[in-house]
Amino acid sequence: MNTNKGSGMSNKAKIREEAKKLNPIDDLMFRTMAEDKAFCEEILRVILSDPALTVLESTPQYAGTNPQGRSVILDAKCVLGDGRKTDIEVQKANDTDHQRRVRYNGAILTTNLTDPGEKFENIPDVCVVFISRFDIFEGNHSLYHVDRIIRETEKVVDNGFEEVYVNAKVKDGSDVSELMEVFVDDAAYNSKFPVTSGSKRRYKTTEEGQQVMCEIMERIAKEERNEGRLEGETRINTLNAILINLNRFDDLKRAATDKDFQMQLMIELLPEDM
Repeated sequence: MNTNKGSGMSNKAKIREEAKKLNPIDDLMFRTMAEDKAFCEEILRVILSDPALTVLESTPQYAGTNPQGRSVILDAKCVLGDGRKTDIEVQKANDTDHQRRVRYNGAILTTNLTDPGEKFENIPDVCVVFISRFDIFEGNHSLYHVDRIIRETEKVVDNGFEEVYVNAKVKDGSDVSELMEVFVDDAAYNSKFPVTSGSKRRYKTTEEGQQVMCEIMERIAKEERNEGRLEGETRINTLNAILINLNRFDDLKRAATDKDFQMQLMIELLPEDM
């Protein structure tokens, strides 16, 4: 009993230490901070260069689905005072084609916010703001706007979709760059961004905020364990059904007690994507 209790306390302490390392660039902290629309409003005012911008509502972890049923979780969906719908994404690792990710997220958001049969002129304006630790275009700018340009005339045209890329790598002294420091540096706070700095300080340094973050991390860890257990049970049940259909009853009996043998059978008989 004492050993288990000690192990539990050790695990909680480890989670608390990991929680202290989180910053707004991390999905977990960003989505928690984005529950406050004032936070989203403050950062969007800076990034979109609009001090009068208003956020009417913010929805962290917005779930969108395409017509085929594939879902995507947006870090934060915001409705702006001018009617625009905004997806804010944060990303630490340069590990995939993020431009296509932005394109996909914008399409999902547009589709989910448009009623069937809606006239094209009523399709909502959508803006995707992609915040990253790395300079995605390697152009040495902290802020990039991607426009649609007619190649032959070099005229900028607008179809209601806007892409804005922000990164924390380039330090150019701009307000955007200073905001990004608050996003990625443990000790960075800035009076220019009181809502962002205050929210970050709360979740990183106060007992109340740390408790919130730890509870979220513990819940996620539990969900991942449960998902892993259910996935394992599904694989075992599928393997057992295959063995029965193949009349391999001796293998079925041995696999019930020999986990190494069971794993060999899974490699042999189960689909690669399972």
